[in-house]
Formats: sequence, C-alpha cells, structure tokens
Amino acid sequence: MDLIKELNKEALQKETANVQVGDTVRVHVKVKEGSRERIQVFEGTVIAKKHGGIEETVTVRRVSYGIGVEKVFPVHSPSIDHFEVVRNGKVRRAKLYYLRGRVGKGAKVKEKL
Repeated sequence: MDLIKELNKEALQKETANVQVGDTVRVHVKVKEGSRERIQVFEGTVIAKKHGGIEETVTVRRVSYGIGVEKVFPVHSPSIDHFEVVRNGKVRRAKLYYLRGRVGKGAKVKEKL
C-alpha cells in the first residue's frame, strides 16, 4: 500500500488551481498533432468535481454553436497545462447537472462578489 501511495504522490501536479463547482474556468490542454504540440483552451462552467487525489476529475460544460459540450478533465493529467479561473460562481449544491436542461439566461450561474 505504501508503494502505491508513494507513486500517486509523485504523479500529483505540484500546483493546481483552486477550482470549485460553479466557477467559470479556462482549461489549457496540450494537444499533440504529429510531431508538434500546441495548447488548446476550453472555457466553460465547472458542473461537477469527482474523486480526490490522483483520480480527481473536473467536468466542464459550455454551449458551442447552440449545442452543449461537456468534457471531463483529469486534474493531475500531464496533458493539462493549467486551469485558469475566470470568475467564481455562487452555488448551493455540489453537482450542477440541472444546467443541462436550462437554456439562455437560465443556464447562467451568478457570480460570487
């Protein structure tokens, strides 16, 4: 068990942004195309956080061309460059799955002042 804990501790990212559910974030993802590598940005609202430690994931949702797009990002993945918090959301629950059924202004999360 100690060996597994040590390996997990080594694989954890040194600095992770303090991302909370309801926040609007920009996720900078490393994308490999052939021999080149570039960074692609995915901006949206965090609707869920799951697990913890090395297995921690964040689900980010955005509406692109009228279609809702959700991506699950492993927080400690080497393909994630960094998380950038754009605005903090004011929410009262841990999972915001109800936003999937909302359209327009109803799908917005209030900003924490």
